[in-house]
Amino acid sequence: MAITSANQLELLQTAEAVAREKMIDPGLVVEAMEESLARAAKSRYGSELDIRVHIDRKTGRATFTRVRTVVEEVENHFTELSVKEAQEFKEGAVAGDEIVDEVPPVEMGRIAAQSAKQVILQKVREAERDRQYEEFKDRAGTIINGQVKREEYGNVIVDIGRGEAVLRRNEKIGRESYRPNDRIRVYIKDVRRPQIFLSRTAPEFMAELFKMEVPEIYDGIIEIKAVARDPGSRAKIAVISYDNAIDPVGACVGMRGSRVQAVVNELQGEKIDIIPWNEDAPTFLVNALQPAEVSKVVLDEDAGKIEVVVPDDQLSLAIGRRGQNVRLASQLTGLDIDILTEDEESARRQAEFAERTQIFMDNLDLDEFFAQLLVSEGFTSLEEVAYVEQDELLVIDGVDEDTAQELQARARDYLEEQNRLALEHAKELGVEQSLIDFEGLTPQMLEALGEDGVKTLDDFATCADWELAGGWTTVDGQRVKDDGLLEKFDVSLEEAQNMVMTARLQLGWVTIEELEERAAAEAEAEAAAAEEEAGA
Repeated sequence: MAITSANQLELLQTAEAVAREKMIDPGLVVEAMEESLARAAKSRYGSELDIRVHIDRKTGRATFTRVRTVVEEVENHFTELSVKEAQEFKEGAVAGDEIVDEVPPVEMGRIAAQSAKQVILQKVREAERDRQYEEFKDRAGTIINGQVKREEYGNVIVDIGRGEAVLRRNEKIGRESYRPNDRIRVYIKDVRRPQIFLSRTAPEFMAELFKMEVPEIYDGIIEIKAVARDPGSRAKIAVISYDNAIDPVGACVGMRGSRVQAVVNELQGEKIDIIPWNEDAPTFLVNALQPAEVSKVVLDEDAGKIEVVVPDDQLSLAIGRRGQNVRLASQLTGLDIDILTEDEESARRQAEFAERTQIFMDNLDLDEFFAQLLVSEGFTSLEEVAYVEQDELLVIDGVDEDTAQELQARARDYLEEQNRLALEHAKELGVEQSLIDFEGLTPQMLEALGEDGVKTLDDFATCADWELAGGWTTVDGQRVKDDGLLEKFDVSLEEAQNMVMTARLQLGWVTIEELEERAAAEAEAEAAAAEEEAGA
């Protein structure tokens, strides 16, 4: 095809038609045409040449030019000219100028035309993706109605109006299957430049469905605080009302269950427990474990764990089929939950009581009655006896000032002897004085470090905080617990981080200014995360 005056306007008409069909800027289509014509020209004049094409946006006339750059020393004779040669074409030419020569238009053969078509299609696809991204980037986190186009290897391609999106197989509820042209309601989970990803299993999908069905949620009178789902099977949703006159659970259920049933139908019959949210973690957990009854809750805030005691006949109900009920309650509250029956809790309490009694008998040289008396009053360790305020010992029946002093003296003597033995063992293991003198490490900690090969301050400074405090990590997609070197001494991740950074500061590996910058950056990151969470 030759670019003649007869078909010059045809280029612009084609560009307009393609742009209108794909809903993109006509200028992008013209640029794609220019690039494709330039490729065709290079196949005619030589791929080494710098051939450029410009299509006039008004007349449609295509101008073919060869461009060469003026340089002091020519390295590429196809795209460069020396200053002397350039001055023959352009008076006063200097290095950096471009010499532009118009060349005859080319005849586009079958191969060149096919190549030009591919270039245009590629540019159009890129423009479509950019347009789709700009349109949907602010719609992530919302629900959209779409139409199924096809299914590829279990993934569903959905027409969402002005673009396509993908619903991956792991984002479908259960064994959902769709046929072309089926209408589908989906949650926009993520918008990236090449693709939009949808979901029907995301907890946020359920939250948005309730928002559509319950006007009080949409108006902000009721807030969804947390959602936990086992997609297609069961879910728990925690809600709170900011109007004392409105029951959040009743509002979400609706008249005769109409509101919640609409959500259940959309989620393929997924059973939904609607739970009143409470800022008191134990109370919230009791609600979350419904329909099971709870006898007692013991919360360990530092460890982020909670222990629940239930009657024997409520254990299977609390755990649920395949652990579903307790798993969803754990997701909803963000706590690790241990469930015990009343008999199990009683047996464990008795075992702990006997163990602590024996410790006091063996190490403080007490008779069984007196040791049991200490345990009954809440003393759990020798450290508590040794360093507690004396007044707390005096409230025990039969304990006077002399007895309290004797108890504390025995406890301190025992602990000092244990420290001495642990320190000696640490030295035998090769722990150096630089680490022994480091503030914050007890003899027992030094012993544990030495047994694991951490023997100098340098060794300690190279440890990661999680290596000391322990924590969770992901291995092959599974959450795995890493035991820290100092975890049994209740060293938190923050404390471990502070100790490691202090060691590095003492060794001169970091400066105080760097530590301050790091602390400021971490504080800023935490504030941003908190703000984002509050916004969500």
